[in-house]
Amino acid sequence: MAVSGEQEKCFGVSLAGENDCAAGPGTTCAGTSSVDYQGNAWALVNGGTCMEIELPTKADGTARNGALSALPRDLPA
Repeated sequence: MAVSGEQEKCFGVSLAGENDCAAGPGTTCAGTSSVDYQGNAWALVNGGTCMEIELPTKADGTARNGALSALPRDLPA
């Protein structure tokens, strides 16, 4: 269990425009992701919970989850 107040960067879990920072090349920072669950955009979450966040599966049936480093999935075209 994470200590209260600890947070970690979790990639691939935010909705478009709701990331806390880092959304890949050509973006500035917070709120700049353009794709839901964009793999190279992160949001702060409670420490120790990132890998447990349940996300909708992709249309092709591929499962998605958060990660502690940038992901190569769901990137803008």
